[in-house]
Amino acid sequence: MARPEFNYTSYDITDKDVLYEDNHLIAINKRAGDIVQVDDTGDESLDEKVKKYIAKKYDKPNGAFLGVVHRLDRPVSGVILFAKTSKALERINKMFKAREMHKTYYAVVRKRPNPEAGTLVHYLIKNPQKNVTKAHDREVPGSQRSELNYKLVGELEGYYLIEVDPITGRPHQIRVQLSTLGCPIVGDNKYGYPRGSLRKSICLHARRLQFIHPIKKEPILITAPVPKDGFWEKFEGMMG
Repeated sequence: MARPEFNYTSYDITDKDVLYEDNHLIAINKRAGDIVQVDDTGDESLDEKVKKYIAKKYDKPNGAFLGVVHRLDRPVSGVILFAKTSKALERINKMFKAREMHKTYYAVVRKRPNPEAGTLVHYLIKNPQKNVTKAHDREVPGSQRSELNYKLVGELEGYYLIEVDPITGRPHQIRVQLSTLGCPIVGDNKYGYPRGSLRKSICLHARRLQFIHPIKKEPILITAPVPKDGFWEKFEGMMG
């Protein structure tokens, strides 16, 4: 029996998608399946949808400025931050490079991690043609050092919830590093899970983003509710 094909549906950004907004920044709860910036699929990108939302909300007929400061993989959900001014964009970019933006993710896997908590360090090389990243235990030419902290926080019906705090921000880092631990993320058949999701999503959610506001100098904590898909909600009570 043929598997049903996934058809991407683009939804406009509405007030309920906005997790935080002021004159300088806007944070969105990204849906799995949305691309952050335009690619060769031709699907409407999240940054374009956020621009349209801002232009409509504030009656800007000539469009709105929006700066992309970080990305989430297409099948990943959760909090993503954009800059609404060039000043904020410049400062947030510096904060990401200085590792002053603290991100917390949650992943669901089918195998209990061993050990249940620890630090993973690998050297990653991305193949842009195949859009896949390979992890090495030692530094190799062209590789980038990648580090994350993880811990098991809960178990439910044979699934395990892992909290992940990435120290570095490399392409596909959490996905490939957890797979190397022997714990591929549910739905992530690119990195070892036996089957993919029909929704083209994986069970990796960017839960929290903590930082000092680049303009106001106030501590900011943004938390993204999990997708309401009948599965993720079961784990939300275990999350911080």
